[in-house]
This record gives sequence, C-alpha cells and structure tokens, in this order.
Amino acid sequence: MVRPIMRDPLFLAGKSAPATEADKQVVQDLLDTLKANQDRCVGMAANMIGVRKNIIVVAAGPFMFAMINAKITRRKGAYQTEEGCLSLDGVRPCTRYQEIEVDYLDQNFQPQHGKYTDWIAQIIQHELDHVDGVVI
Repeated sequence: MVRPIMRDPLFLAGKSAPATEADKQVVQDLLDTLKANQDRCVGMAANMIGVRKNIIVVAAGPFMFAMINAKITRRKGAYQTEEGCLSLDGVRPCTRYQEIEVDYLDQNFQPQHGKYTDWIAQIIQHELDHVDGVVI
C-alpha cells in the first residue's frame, strides 16, 4: 500500500526500533511508496511513512531492494556533499563515504552482507541516518 510521506521533523528525529518478521507489511508498503515516488526519490526509510522501524529501501535504477536492521560495518573515502529529502524542504550539507560495507537482513529476513560504492552507498547512508533519527 502506498503511504503518505511523513514531514514532521520531530517524528523523523526519533530513533527507530529493530524490525521483526511481524513488520513484513511495512517492508512492502515502503517498497510500494518508493515506487510511487520514484520520479523524485531514490530511497526511503520506514519513518518516512510514519513507522519507526529499522527498514530502508533503495532504488538502483529499475531495481529496488530492502535492507532490514542494517548496520554499516566499514566506511572508506569521506567526502562532503549536499542532499535533499522527500520529507524535508531544501538541501543540507553532510559527510558521506564513497565505499561502505553493510550487514542487513533482506526482504525475506535472510542475513546479507553487501559492499556498495558511489551513488548507491550515498543513498544507503542517507536512509540509515533516517533510521538513527538524524535529520539532515
């Protein structure tokens, strides 16, 4: 189900709780909402649809994937950039890393480890900031 986008900075600043298999519908709703907003959005976190759970989704071209309870385990190549967000107006400065490694559960709650670079790494970092209540 496509959900409305949360725009309340106080809600977005709250830290998310770990997701469980009981949150499978949230994962699907997040994927549906990202797809509906793909013309102006490349990633989303569950708090952007009003659910404080550690779930993010990322669009890599036409392919979309979920990362549940994700943790960045390695960062390399810090750089400064500016980012916008579907939940907020304007752009803000932030520090990102060119290469990251992430441990997470996939949409079927199976453990995964991924290495990401460049644009996809930046998207993941932005969404994981959301999960941690970091509002850029």
